[in-house]
Amino acid sequence: MTDPHVLFDAWLEEAKAGEPNDPTAMALASVDAGGRPSARMVLLKGHDERGFVFYTNIESRKADELAGNAHAALLFHWKSIRRQVRVEGVVEPVSDEEADAYFATRARDSQLGAWASDQSRPLASRHIFEQRFADQEERFQGRDVPRPPFWSGYRVVPARIEFWTSRDHRLHERRLFLRHEQSWQEGLLYP
Repeated sequence: MTDPHVLFDAWLEEAKAGEPNDPTAMALASVDAGGRPSARMVLLKGHDERGFVFYTNIESRKADELAGNAHAALLFHWKSIRRQVRVEGVVEPVSDEEADAYFATRARDSQLGAWASDQSRPLASRHIFEQRFADQEERFQGRDVPRPPFWSGYRVVPARIEFWTSRDHRLHERRLFLRHEQSWQEGLLYP
């Protein structure tokens, strides 16, 4: 039996070698309280047997939607290597220690940007955002930038992972892994 996490790691390495534009980019789909779906691109910042991790402002639209319905879907599309991976599961917050450790690796301007942005909220002008960024530069001048209390990460704990490979004449290959308690069941789907 193939371990889907090991297979994902191998595919991601191939994507890093063959995908020219951000192989860690993934579409994240969530739903609001009314059941209306929303999707946006986020970056994969960690992956292991526990799940797939991304970071964001926890007061953003996506975070609000995940707070109301912790089910989400991810989609990696690596057009250059003719593959995609679909992940569905429940979302859980990462620990403060994980969030702090990742935040510390971010570029300083990205750290400052996290403090300056009211992500997903209306913005009257670009100038206001640029001024807020400048204010944060001044605030943290000469010292480390701590992780904002409103910024953290989420882990999508997969219940379902599908590996899709493009084949000629639309005879694609679809490998499906379903979590059953602590193990995975593997099967195929018609294209």
